[in-house]
Amino acid sequence: MFSLIFLPAKSQENNASLVETTCKSTPFYNLCVSTLESDPDSSRTDIPGLAIIGANRLNAKVYDSFKEIASLLEEAKDESLKKALVECDDHYKTIITYNVLSVIKTVRTSRAYVGRDAMNDAAKEALACASGFENQPTFPIKDSNKVVHDLSAVVSSIITLLVSE
Repeated sequence: MFSLIFLPAKSQENNASLVETTCKSTPFYNLCVSTLESDPDSSRTDIPGLAIIGANRLNAKVYDSFKEIASLLEEAKDESLKKALVECDDHYKTIITYNVLSVIKTVRTSRAYVGRDAMNDAAKEALACASGFENQPTFPIKDSNKVVHDLSAVVSSIITLLVSE
């Protein structure tokens, strides 16, 4: 059983400041702020909690992209497009099964660097997905893939604050 703890307004203001200060250390400030502030828990957590919020939001974006890839695969007629989508699907499976879980498991431990490295790898997986479409006329998940890449970089940057402490 847990109990709700209501923080005084000053503490919530300090956490809003924590979100802003934390996001200033990331490469995508606006994405960071909008992602973290979209979760009500961000107003009452610490930096590891912010990293977990970011990882959870990343996980949701990855699942959305994963479903989009599956839908595109069902409709694809062109073999080279299918191949690019299958490769992208594999990259996203890696993000889902390894990268995001590593953050959640390690961010509150002395092994937070493992989560940081996993987020760097997630960003690389998104780039690898994109590279599979270089010879295609379009990249059908370009926007969602960019969000996955950028949010991975944001979470990595947040975890870097923990690792360097």
